[in-house]
Amino acid sequence: MTLSKFNENKAMNIDCIDCKDGTYKTLLESTKAIPWKMDWAAKKFTYIGPQIEYLLGWKQDDWKTAQDWIDRIHPDYREKIANHCINQSEVGTDHEADYPAITADGHYIWVREVVHVIRKNGVTTELVGFIFDISERKKLEEELILKNKQLEAYSFQDGLTGVANRRMFGRSLFTEWGRAQRNLQPVSVALIDIDYFKQYNDSYGHIQGDICLTQIATALNKVSQRSSDLFARYGGEEFVLLLPDTGHAAALEIAERCRNTVLKLKIPHESSSVSDVITVSVGVSTLIPTADTEPAAIIEAADRMLYQAKRKSRNCVECC
Repeated sequence: MTLSKFNENKAMNIDCIDCKDGTYKTLLESTKAIPWKMDWAAKKFTYIGPQIEYLLGWKQDDWKTAQDWIDRIHPDYREKIANHCINQSEVGTDHEADYPAITADGHYIWVREVVHVIRKNGVTTELVGFIFDISERKKLEEELILKNKQLEAYSFQDGLTGVANRRMFGRSLFTEWGRAQRNLQPVSVALIDIDYFKQYNDSYGHIQGDICLTQIATALNKVSQRSSDLFARYGGEEFVLLLPDTGHAAALEIAERCRNTVLKLKIPHESSSVSDVITVSVGVSTLIPTADTEPAAIIEAADRMLYQAKRKSRNCVECC
């Protein structure tokens, strides 16, 4: 139930909880919504529906004062929710609040509190309201949030190899470029290309080619252990390694480690003109970003180095 809907229904007057014939009281106590009433001056409950025991395990007699209500709010939410409700009640503003309530057996159930403030001569005298069980809705919301996070993760993941994709690399490069620009730190990028991969596919087939790509991606993804580094599939048989706060010498060392890692896999490649196993060529670029340089500059430089490595002999690292 929303606050606006609650206000629409105020005409039925929750004061009817005290009606002599008990008609409205019976109706209210037969609903899932739990009605309650509080003497604001005394900060004491004058009524709470018996449904409260079914929902939270606490008996009607366990709800005597406002402090009982406060003590049954989850500790992580207690101060914020209590202050909000107290402040709104003092100034005479109808309000609502969602929070996990503590059950009698120590568990938590998400509830929504909808409150109407009654005032006389500009002073708050009573509060009347309803408590709703929203645990199922909260569960669905949490599942939706989790699924959205999973979808977002998948959108930054290469579908074949499971490593980060080009989109994730571009996003990370933009972030690290700005950080390096502010801190005057170097950024390095290594472009890694599998030598004669077209010939590999022609000889072994595309299914085996996909297996080869996955093996290489898995191995290279473990080369750098820093959480700030990012390894991604750049496209086709090309991979990229982003190395923030990494100078020329360190980047060169990591690139050589990548090349040797692939060699150690000893994946047969009969059609290669370089070796009888799969090899890679690597182009490395290191730059300290300035105000007039764009992230594309480091990619272009690494690509030139990769082209140079392929022209030279392949299965090697070239850097600038």
